[in-house]
Amino acid sequence: MTRLRWTQVWHSLGLEFWLALPLLGLGFWLSSGLLTDRMLVRSNRTTVYLQGDRQQQQQPPRTVESITVIIKPQQNLSTITIETANSALKQLRFEFPTTEPAQIEAAISRELGLPRDRVRSLVRYRSE
Repeated sequence: MTRLRWTQVWHSLGLEFWLALPLLGLGFWLSSGLLTDRMLVRSNRTTVYLQGDRQQQQQPPRTVESITVIIKPQQNLSTITIETANSALKQLRFEFPTTEPAQIEAAISRELGLPRDRVRSLVRYRSE
C-alpha cells in the first residue's frame, strides 16, 4: 500500500519524467565520448596534397616600347634601360658585362623572353 502511494506521488509530481533525464544524459555523454575517441584515434589518410610552392607564377606579357643601350667601352660594361607600357614597372634597368651588340641582344632576349628579332628592332645604341 505504501508502494502504491509513492508511485501516485511520483506520478502526480511528474518525477517519472525527471528521473529518466539523468540516465539519458549519461547515455549521450558516454556515446559521444566513445565516438570522439574513435574519430581522434583513426589514421588520417590524405591523398591530395597542397602543391602551392610547385606552381609557376605566370607573368603578364610586357609591352616593350623602347630599349636604350649605353655602351661603356672603358669599363667593358653595357647599361640597358627598357621602357614598358602595360606593366606596374614602367622602366627596367640591366647591366651586362659585355660591349658586343650580338651578346647584348641575346642577353636582353633571355631576360625579357622576347624573340631576338623583336629586340633588335627596338634597340637604340649609344656610346659613352
